[in-house]
Amino acid sequence: MRSRKLAVLLIFALQPLTGTIFAQDATEIIQKMDEKMRGESLKAEVRMTIVRPDWQRTISMKSWSRGTDYSLILITAPARDDGTAFLKRGTEIWNWVPNVGRTIKMPPSMMMQSWMGSDFTNDDLVRESSAVTDYEHELVGEEIIEGYECYKIEMTPKPDAPVVWERVDVWVSKEEYLQLRSEFYDEFGDLINVMKGMNVREFDGRMIPSRMEMIPQDKEGHKTVMEYQSMKFNEGIPESFFSVQNMRRVN
Repeated sequence: MRSRKLAVLLIFALQPLTGTIFAQDATEIIQKMDEKMRGESLKAEVRMTIVRPDWQRTISMKSWSRGTDYSLILITAPARDDGTAFLKRGTEIWNWVPNVGRTIKMPPSMMMQSWMGSDFTNDDLVRESSAVTDYEHELVGEEIIEGYECYKIEMTPKPDAPVVWERVDVWVSKEEYLQLRSEFYDEFGDLINVMKGMNVREFDGRMIPSRMEMIPQDKEGHKTVMEYQSMKFNEGIPESFFSVQNMRRVN
């Protein structure tokens, strides 16, 4: 009888500890997933295709990033948008529109607006919010996605975090920490967007999903496909590269 009581006490004593371990593991998984796609710095060439029921449009771009605080995106095609640029420095977001010669500082209210008419938001591209620091993480299951064994992690925003999603579920592969699926839920618990990662290939020694599809769930026939053409990690891009002046002249 005494041994049974001890066993019961041990189970109850371990329950808070077990929850802490799983929470820590989930955060570590998200951090490794995020680091896999960023590195200390990243230079990439990307093609984005906006698909609609009766038309589609392709945008080509170059992007540079340094950690989580600095990023710069330059549109290179189509011709009418060539030279348009977006810059993030810390919490400040800037947009350069060469056709009208204007530099616009983007307020936080614009972060959830469509980026260049696509199904990605401004926040998705310049990443004002952080999957690592703006959310609490919980490991809630394991599933097979695209043939990979994956962790399923539920992310809920921390108080006062600059995010609008009430919950984001993320599937991350166990071996390579690949982000293979994400589901975005609003404050009513409705599924709004699904993002899929596929066509895993090697970029600069890292296995990366080369194709990302963002699919709105309430708009039949709508999706945006983002395809990485090249990725170069850890090339030592200086902080000075990410300036408003350079945003206007980078090529």
